[in-house]
Amino acid sequence: MSTKITEDLARTTIAGWYLRLADHTGTQRNHWQTKIMYYQAVSELLAARPDRPLTWKTIVGAARPRGCRSTFYEMAGQRARHGMIGELIADGSVVSFEIALRYRRTSPVGQLIDETKIWAFWPYRQQFAEHAAEPGLDAVPADLRDALLAWATRYPALAAANAYRPPACAVEDLTVLHRGRLAATRAESRLTEVLRGALT
Repeated sequence: MSTKITEDLARTTIAGWYLRLADHTGTQRNHWQTKIMYYQAVSELLAARPDRPLTWKTIVGAARPRGCRSTFYEMAGQRARHGMIGELIADGSVVSFEIALRYRRTSPVGQLIDETKIWAFWPYRQQFAEHAAEPGLDAVPADLRDALLAWATRYPALAAANAYRPPACAVEDLTVLHRGRLAATRAESRLTEVLRGALT
């Protein structure tokens, strides 16, 4: 385990976004609880019927205790409050901007699926990040691969959604592990191959 690596993983842009919302006790706390309501709805719908496309109406109908159109669009889409894409763009780094370009979607449903992947992957990500080691020459280090595959085993339909695109935080983490020598687009491609290979 490298202390420097674990510190760098703790300070990624997506980690900052996630933890700021999840740990907030003020008005954003209610916002985070609402986000979780929609993340759970997306995860449950995909698990129950992975062959059927999601719509904002089906997600709102599945959100408990009570979803509605206005809160759905407050959570997802171009003008979503406290969205991951806005956070990445605001960061301004090359890696963050590259991830934002790869994960920005015209569909609010697609955007919500991408954020749901981060929410579902987060416990696996944190366990990996706390014990991460230098990757050596591995394209995808074994500890990150193991975390991704454990998550995909638990959430196969979610992992396969959006063309097997990995959680954006895993892409950012892989670029950190490679110390800036791996572009985010290549990191995403490598992780997509891992998921596709495991799930097809």
